Amino acid sequence: MTEVSKGYREVEEFLNGWQEEIPAVKGCFARLVAGIRALEGVTCTFMARPGISYSLRPKHHRQQDRSFFMVIDIIDDDPEARWLSVCFYADLVNDPDGRGEVIPGGLAGGDGYCFDLFADDEDLMSYLEKRCIEAYGSVKVGR
Repeated sequence: MTEVSKGYREVEEFLNGWQEEIPAVKGCFARLVAGIRALEGVTCTFMARPGISYSLRPKHHRQQDRSFFMVIDIIDDDPEARWLSVCFYADLVNDPDGRGEVIPGGLAGGDGYCFDLFADDEDLMSYLEKRCIEAYGSVKVGR
């Protein structure tokens, strides 16, 4: 089984088993996953740490300099009120509206921006989808 199918299969299994009082965050996560999955050449890893977080880490299959270009964490410290933390390397995206929290050295040792999502917020989702595409387009890829 390839990394692509394994990572996305794990995400699908997680989504199918996600039972929660507030389904909006689940829907936002699924929407971000679908957008990432539609990007050409993107593989992913899914790291499950129940009670702490579930982490999706997409990577362009020819990406040279890092093991991912963004992270989507489902924070799981309260399973009835999970929330998302969507993070990008600062050199891959802009934050023109200043909506993210700057995290110096906090993203695998690199500077980044994190955006927290607690409920269905169409404006923030649209903003995050643009950042996903921007990060994907900014990664350094080899041949």
